[in-house]
Amino acid sequence: MAWSIAQVARMSKVTSRTLRHYDEIGLLPPAWIGSNGHRYYEEADLLRLQQILLMRQLGLGLREIQAVLDSQLDQVAVLREHHQRLLAERDRLATLARTVGRTIAELEEGRDNGKMTKINKPENLFEGFQFPSEAEAEVRERWPQAWEQSRQAVEAMTSEDTERWQREVTAQMIRMAEFMVAGTPVSDPAVQAEVDVNYRQICRFWTPTAAAYKGVGQTYVDDPQMRANFDRIAEGLAVYQRDAMTVYADTRLS
Repeated sequence: MAWSIAQVARMSKVTSRTLRHYDEIGLLPPAWIGSNGHRYYEEADLLRLQQILLMRQLGLGLREIQAVLDSQLDQVAVLREHHQRLLAERDRLATLARTVGRTIAELEEGRDNGKMTKINKPENLFEGFQFPSEAEAEVRERWPQAWEQSRQAVEAMTSEDTERWQREVTAQMIRMAEFMVAGTPVSDPAVQAEVDVNYRQICRFWTPTAAAYKGVGQTYVDDPQMRANFDRIAEGLAVYQRDAMTVYADTRLS
């Protein structure tokens, strides 16, 4: 069974113009084009479109989506990594909302009684707040000036800036995973060019020395949360990224 571009646009809420663009860039070619010039899509194409839309919802750009769909990477693993981030953030915000709601209730109770508010469980005041990881704490301790520069840069970012930066970071991780899966040595010029992208991303917040950049790479491996973020995309990616950063630091920053 096949569906015309108009039918696919209607059922997916994606405009025909967007579907034609996806075809033009090779992201979603139709199964065939009829003698009337209309594009027709089969079930496999609809499933691919669903994956595209899912990854768009998760913040990936078209280039990154195509890389995931066309590469040897485990597409489910990439989606699962983004899904877990969303679920974790949802749970954190839900906990934070309960914390604020509980505090409001206790404050109102004290006000109604005309007495000083008594917090039954003080530890509940801090549920849901996000605190630095061990790796972040280490950076703050070892490079306080860099930490302050980074903090100021982050605070100056708009929500659009943050979303764009997150997409760039995810895209960079995916490209590094492709090199790793292909067995490309970390010293390969193409890999080192990608590490240069990573270094320039970090330099938007602070400029690490060779030793500091190696330290950042090591935190990708040592910090459980950071390592999990890398390895959900491809097992062993954190170590591969660290090793590539070490080569970059030794050859470009020393």
